[in-house]
Amino acid sequence: MLRSDALIRNAMLYDGSGAEPEVADVAISGDRIVAIGPKLVCDATATVEANGLALAPGFIDTHTHDDTVVLRSPQMQPKISQGVTTVVTGNCGISAAPVQLKGDPPDPMNLLGNAGAFRFPTFAAYVAAVAEARPAINVAALVGHTSLRSNHMDRLDREASSDEVAAMRAQLEEALAHGALGLSTGLAYLSANAATTDEVIALAEPLAAAEAIYTTHLRSETAAVLEALQEAFTIGGRSRVPIVVSHLKCAGVDNWGRSTEILAALDAARAEHPVACDCYPYAASSSTLDLRQVDERVKITVTWSTPHPEMASKTLAEIADEWGLPQVDAARRLQPAGAIYHCMSEDDVRRVLRHPATMIGSDGLPLDPHPHPRLWGTFPRVLGRYSREEKLFPLAEALHKMTGLPAQNFRLDRRGLIREGYFADLVLFDPATIRDAATFDDPEQPAVGVHSVWVNGAQSYTVGGVTEKRAGRFLPRASATVRSKL
Repeated sequence: MLRSDALIRNAMLYDGSGAEPEVADVAISGDRIVAIGPKLVCDATATVEANGLALAPGFIDTHTHDDTVVLRSPQMQPKISQGVTTVVTGNCGISAAPVQLKGDPPDPMNLLGNAGAFRFPTFAAYVAAVAEARPAINVAALVGHTSLRSNHMDRLDREASSDEVAAMRAQLEEALAHGALGLSTGLAYLSANAATTDEVIALAEPLAAAEAIYTTHLRSETAAVLEALQEAFTIGGRSRVPIVVSHLKCAGVDNWGRSTEILAALDAARAEHPVACDCYPYAASSSTLDLRQVDERVKITVTWSTPHPEMASKTLAEIADEWGLPQVDAARRLQPAGAIYHCMSEDDVRRVLRHPATMIGSDGLPLDPHPHPRLWGTFPRVLGRYSREEKLFPLAEALHKMTGLPAQNFRLDRRGLIREGYFADLVLFDPATIRDAATFDDPEQPAVGVHSVWVNGAQSYTVGGVTEKRAGRFLPRASATVRSKL
């Protein structure tokens, strides 16, 4: 007779591939799925009666800035309460490692914390810190272009020299040797905007041999978004590496409605080269407060301010009125600061979410005192609002966007699918009730409808909240040999 540590019985099983569900039992031993089938005969130490609830692979948050919070708050309640079992860190050109600061972290590296948070001069040191922290969820990490630039350049408002690029490449190669997923850029930010396309291509050259990937926060997400997309395609094509476009969007009132042409450009590139994108299910973005994004037609909420912390959660318009200043001058006085920008069209968001190349990423900022609700609500919002209520896509397709598809694109070994021999990262939820509870006014609210979450076989979250079991790991990118078996 089959023996197992846990048996999940009578679940509506969505395997992560996009296929229609089947009623089945799933047996877990140690950190693996050992059997799948209807009415398994199994001697299990613990049994969970699913009673027809949906069982899916644990969700993979493809776009996070959880680099440091997984170490300081390893229970990771905002993510595991949604069913997230793996986070991809190091996005938008900013990563916690490798970093050797010369002072305060430059914008937007300050989204990850103050200077004390950056204590990993090598990527190997960060991998070791994740192992020591034992977070409740798995961590896979990119290396940030801006972080590398800050290590080797006296100022960031210029192109890197060939010697500086060589030094950055050496650090990137060390990171790749220790399992980094690839390189990320944040070319829209002033700390990286002076980098030329050739600088990024030169830095990205080691990625192909390592079979790593390139992800990018585009140089522009407004008027020049098509040109920025073409730059990303050029970098990926010349470097011979797959591309992931971060939080694909049409930002700014004057840019609304352009998602059709943007996705057409994406499809044209996909015909020649591996290209994917991620998206969060909200028509508002969040980052540092950027004077270039101040537009009085757009509601902007301040999430934090170093000189004026009392202004967090107020709108920029309210602050400007209180100070008797134009909004751009009020924003200047608040800096350094963070903000939520209600800068997108809901129709564009839906169109991007529905695209077959789109994965789900929260882009949440866990250190914000008044965060964007996407930090707590992204995945149940996709499943509840966009799949169940608006019928933007079937549930099986929605789950594929947050499980099997990201595991394939980010090269995560034996994750993202429910298969015998795969790691037991699983989420049990009620498809009839799952929804996001986090709002812009009250953003730190756990999702409704998530019953249980297993990470590497450990039941780490239940309807009662987080458990004491923290079984997350650092996940290196899969080798070519392993990927051929996926």
